[in-house]
Amino acid sequence: MTAIKSSSISVYLLAGVATTQTAFNECKEKLDKLFRADGLDPFIHILHPYGDASRNLYRQIVEVGSDLSNRIGIGRVGGRAAFRKIMENIRDKDEPMLLIGHSGGGVAAYQAGRMLHNQKLSRNYRIVQVGSPRVPIQPDMQERVCYFHSVDSDGKPNDPITRIGSWGGWIADKGSAVPRWNRMKYAPVKVEGIPTIGGHAHYFRGNHPYIDQDSICNLDKTIERVRHWLKGWN
Repeated sequence: MTAIKSSSISVYLLAGVATTQTAFNECKEKLDKLFRADGLDPFIHILHPYGDASRNLYRQIVEVGSDLSNRIGIGRVGGRAAFRKIMENIRDKDEPMLLIGHSGGGVAAYQAGRMLHNQKLSRNYRIVQVGSPRVPIQPDMQERVCYFHSVDSDGKPNDPITRIGSWGGWIADKGSAVPRWNRMKYAPVKVEGIPTIGGHAHYFRGNHPYIDQDSICNLDKTIERVRHWLKGWN
């Protein structure tokens, strides 16, 4: 799955709002098998940075909103909650760390990773956002973040959550006095669509009816794209 020269890896699966406690179980099992096949000992943690499906939905949505801005003073509730959990388990700055976040969990994953990065608490991490709102990625982190979103059979985006937020910013072209808007200025290094069945809530589903005509389930499609991106990680 990766070219990591290490004996272990820490993996954090971060859920979005209104997510059940069991939503990531199948994904966790699959990742465990894949990393072990690569000779790595995976330590996989499932986090609910905004609470699970039993918590008030409105409060969770407000907290995701606090994580969508990079401005100083904004709450970043989910990001801070995830950061605290990670700090309880972190063992070594150089140990590989993979954060995979779905929906609002992808925003929390980025904000937690940003705290680790800026405080120099982790030197070897990657962040995967799946079906997440768009949050501007700090320029010196862009190479470490990728983003996957659902598309229909024609390749058109069909997940409304991924339309929330922006990666855009103004840039000045050489020789031009007039700045122009670049919608991808603060985007992750890789942005790719996944032809899923069922939409936003179902990227990590591995059973019927989330299996296509080629007998490939949403979970396998998602994990395969994560796996391909991580091949260059060492």
